[in-house]
Amino acid sequence: MQGLNKRMTATGTVKSSPGRLAGFYVAATSSGTVVLRDGGASGSQLTGTITPAVGWHALPMRFGKDLHATIAGSSLDVTFVFE
Repeated sequence: MQGLNKRMTATGTVKSSPGRLAGFYVAATSSGTVVLRDGGASGSQLTGTITPAVGWHALPMRFGKDLHATIAGSSLDVTFVFE
């Protein structure tokens, strides 16, 4: 069973089943960006390119297949939190 959060520093699958995202916490960043998709790297884009600051970002949303994050830029240490 997957926990209620997942920390990431590189592109990949955040959650491999349907669910609800509450938001994400950025611990560190240096011009890092993230794009969220439902259905893998080529799935439906859920967000545009987000360039987050350090701190909590509420982003409540549902995804029907899986949640994939494309992380780019210099660096991004982010923890996704699920409901």
